[in-house]
Amino acid sequence: MAQAVGEALVSEEHLVVQAGTGTGKSLGYLVPSLLHDDRVVVATATLALQHQLVERDLPRLVDAVKDVPGLDTSYAVLKGRSNYACLHRVREGVPDDQGALVQLPEGSMGAKILELRGWAEKEAEEGGTGERDAAPRHTDREWRQVSVNHRDCLGASRCPFGQECFVELAREKAQRSHLIVTNHSLLAIDAVEGVPMIPEYDAVVIDEAHELVARVTQAATDELTALDVDRAAKRAQRYVDGDAAHDLADAGDALRDAIAAAPTGRFEALPEQLSDALQLVRDASRACVSAFPKEQSSDGEGDPGRQQARGGVQELFATAERMAAGSQADVLWLTDGGDRGPQRLCVAPLQVWGQMRDKLLTEKTVVFTSATLMLGGDFSSVATSVGLKPSERVEVGSGGHDVPDGVLPWRGLDVGSPFDYGQQGILYVARHLPPPGRDGLVKAQLDEIVELVDAADGRALGLFSSRRAAEAAAEEVRKRLPHLTTLAQGDAQLSELSAQFVSDPHTVLFGTLSLWQGLDVPGDTCQLVLIDRIPFPRPDDPLMSARQKAADDAGGNGFMQVAATHAALLMAQGAGRLIRTTSDRGVVAVLDPRLATARYGGFLKASLPPMWTTTDGGVVRQALKRLAASATS
Repeated sequence: MAQAVGEALVSEEHLVVQAGTGTGKSLGYLVPSLLHDDRVVVATATLALQHQLVERDLPRLVDAVKDVPGLDTSYAVLKGRSNYACLHRVREGVPDDQGALVQLPEGSMGAKILELRGWAEKEAEEGGTGERDAAPRHTDREWRQVSVNHRDCLGASRCPFGQECFVELAREKAQRSHLIVTNHSLLAIDAVEGVPMIPEYDAVVIDEAHELVARVTQAATDELTALDVDRAAKRAQRYVDGDAAHDLADAGDALRDAIAAAPTGRFEALPEQLSDALQLVRDASRACVSAFPKEQSSDGEGDPGRQQARGGVQELFATAERMAAGSQADVLWLTDGGDRGPQRLCVAPLQVWGQMRDKLLTEKTVVFTSATLMLGGDFSSVATSVGLKPSERVEVGSGGHDVPDGVLPWRGLDVGSPFDYGQQGILYVARHLPPPGRDGLVKAQLDEIVELVDAADGRALGLFSSRRAAEAAAEEVRKRLPHLTTLAQGDAQLSELSAQFVSDPHTVLFGTLSLWQGLDVPGDTCQLVLIDRIPFPRPDDPLMSARQKAADDAGGNGFMQVAATHAALLMAQGAGRLIRTTSDRGVVAVLDPRLATARYGGFLKASLPPMWTTTDGGVVRQALKRLAASATS
């Protein structure tokens, strides 16, 4: 892998490389990245991997090559602005919707905010990074009291604390560094949206690349509620003369009425009332921006409340303008609100491969890597989703060659795995069960779950398609196997549940999507991974359904290109929770018979690790009992 990454960086050809758990993937790209003549960016999907790279892998690597003359081993971390404490907010306080400072809350929240402020001041005094990861334990709500997003930031030139700003110091360090570690979202904003966030670089390594499309989509998604318009109008009221702020508030009322009258879900075409309301918000916010008086301060600092109010209206204008345009390149939908807050209008790009191809792949050399990039046994699905064409693939080791303009040659490489999946793992497909329905888990499925968990004596991770299914399974196991400890996602923070799961082998943990990809539990703790059903996207998922329809309209197979690919990726990630070391043993049990009976089942199975496969439940239960006995002996 290291050789292939090095050759890709030199030849300026893209590389898609699958490297399973335990292969030393991070060193496989960090070594050639440090050896490369120009700056390289490493982008990850999760903060956990960023932390691993910066706290463990890079320090060890730098120490190992410290005697190599002339090698630039400098590196830095760049995160989104809200991941750093803001000294202006820490020292000056938080403005409310009208721009007045909010008094410090009483009770435990106020005490926590004081603790975070004290920590931030200490970080500033001692030259710390001010990163959220290093802060005392806190909630999202508490952190928002000491941080800002891009809209509320005054900018280094206007902020009285700009010279001390943690974000600016991180950028300055990145400017001096050979290697920059960042995240997918920041990369997307910099490379795809064209907002400069990262110092100039030559190449990028995208780890956890299976997440890239979702993260780029997320970064390019905007939301709008009537409450957003109300808030922007109230904050502008203090600074704008005339009726501009009142007109914006009236536009917010029109939007509220239009949202109340509109159906939830995806819009093929905007309802007339909603279209008119969005145009009102667009025009009123544009007029309101123009109504802000020019800055009068001569000291360069200006009024922070005014700047934040104007920035909020500008962002409102950009979102309303995008939604009102009704572009075929975007998908617009209305959420159902409910317990999650007011109904929200959302807009997201129909696809992102075109932007990535035009704005990232044509400008930089890109290495995509992950443990799960071969879906259906091939790289084509993932390559297409990020902007690479299967017809442009060239063979690894075939040497350089001239290519016509517009062609972006890439190579695919599977470096294999240190694990013997055929000996270490069993894939059990419960073919005898009824196909899953809309009414949740049925008795036959609950019986199967209990029997498998009982055979494994706990040691089970249940990955479910919905919170309701996970809770139903947990309730059944608690009732019928009371000697085991059964945990369900939502019982406590995920970190606490994970710690308890690892510490006690006679524990069962059931949950949903965050467990499919974010849990690492090697050893006897996890010898059974349960998957209740093939994780196809919901039929009413607005973005997935729009992408599936677009693929069908283009003459393709939308189900296979979108729904089956989505399911294959999640199943590969979920099955990957089982075997984490060369000594791990266990069973992946899929309780959805369609994996064995449906035509697309072969594609899904080809996306999973090559485990020994059976549909015989008796054989599987005996295997689990032997594993449980050997674990306790």
